[in-house]
Amino acid sequence: MGILSNTVSICQFEVTGLVPSEELVAWVGECLSKNAFRSIEQTSEEQSIGWVRLEDLQNSNFDGCHIYQRDQYLTFSFRRDQRKLPATLLKAYMDQAEAEFLAENPTFHRVPKQKRENLRDAIRGALFARSLPTPLVCDVVWDIPSKRVTLTNLGTKTVEQFIDLFNKSFDGLRLVPIHPYARAEQLAEGTLAEQLQQANQATSNAVLDLIEANHWLGRDFLLWLLNETLNATSEYVVSRPGPAAEGECFIAYLNDRLMLAGTNENGLQKVSVSGPQDQFREACAALQGGKEIHEAVLYLEKQEMLWKLTLKGDTFHFASFKAPPVQIEKDDLADPEHEQQAVFFERMYTLNEGLQLFDSLYMTFLQERLGAGWTAKQQAITDWLAATP
Repeated sequence: MGILSNTVSICQFEVTGLVPSEELVAWVGECLSKNAFRSIEQTSEEQSIGWVRLEDLQNSNFDGCHIYQRDQYLTFSFRRDQRKLPATLLKAYMDQAEAEFLAENPTFHRVPKQKRENLRDAIRGALFARSLPTPLVCDVVWDIPSKRVTLTNLGTKTVEQFIDLFNKSFDGLRLVPIHPYARAEQLAEGTLAEQLQQANQATSNAVLDLIEANHWLGRDFLLWLLNETLNATSEYVVSRPGPAAEGECFIAYLNDRLMLAGTNENGLQKVSVSGPQDQFREACAALQGGKEIHEAVLYLEKQEMLWKLTLKGDTFHFASFKAPPVQIEKDDLADPEHEQQAVFFERMYTLNEGLQLFDSLYMTFLQERLGAGWTAKQQAITDWLAATP
């Protein structure tokens, strides 16, 4: 699903490095053009990766800033075309080719290694030439002022390929995933920032280390939010900048589905609790058994507007992020391009507002989690779980 869909899965990155202070937009266009997508439909190549226009996967022309710039946003799409061969089909052709080789060369008892590799390459090329590649397209939105990039895909391999292409395309720039610790760093200031740094369990600034060593952040956040859902009002106030006014009230709570996991002598065990919840008794039982919440469905409500998403606790990826529907008044005389831009800006407004509410909620948690009262809060949560039948 693309960025304009009412439901979309997203992950976010911070752009680091030396960004050109002048002619940034024109420079981005040049970089996109140099690494634009090239079709492999008429070839036997296995894969092609490159940039295409937002909403037009067939067009990789970026000659003109108006093509990819929309006010503060730079928009384009990551496209990967890939051919895949069923292993059974490749094996069948290989068996046939090897049998023919041995029949033509009776002095050989088996096909030499180099000959096997040559046969495999020839067969793969012939089969690739007879099949169309399967396209995958992910939208990209680069918010220039915040230096934040949003990608509409959560697949591990796809995300890695996107990061590699971005780093290759924009020389001197790098993408850093906004994981729980990185998001906390962006929010925390002053004393809170110092407390966060002291709580950091990573031994280096490597992204993987920061994620794996600080799993406690996302998991404690989900546990805290489950406790707040059942034992508090679930009311919060907007405290971060964005479309919503500072001090506005909103509601946040968990429901529908939780995924918990824990390790024991039998290895990793997962428990999924699905369906509308009342007291989360199954989840509480799993927590009492030593499991932790790894992901959950989060609801955010402000007045009549509703956001819903599945939050991945270890990475802070937003899966199935559903925002309020975009409603643009239709005008038969309106320019289709202007109408399309209006839909884009309205969509970004609702997405950014949902992210603003999430950051405000996360900030509330950080203030409590890193504050002096967390030990008492943690004990209260433990007592609540113990008392849950």
